[in-house]
Amino acid sequence: MGQLLVRKVDDGLIRLLKERAALAGRSVESEHRLLLEQALRPGKPPFIERARRHLAATRGRRQTDSAELTRADRDANDET
Repeated sequence: MGQLLVRKVDDGLIRLLKERAALAGRSVESEHRLLLEQALRPGKPPFIERARRHLAATRGRRQTDSAELTRADRDANDET
């Protein structure tokens, strides 16, 4: 994978990038990659963002144990 060096970046932009990264719980480098990806590949959020959204949407929901699902399926088949 390649590397990217950006020179002569305004100090205010660097501060904003650091703040944004801290708020998101990411490193500055990770935040920088995310911003580049969003700008250059619009329309599809990166995997990590999709995963975070899914986690947030399902947080607090009761998780179904696969054994419960298997048991329910067997019980339904036994009745027929």
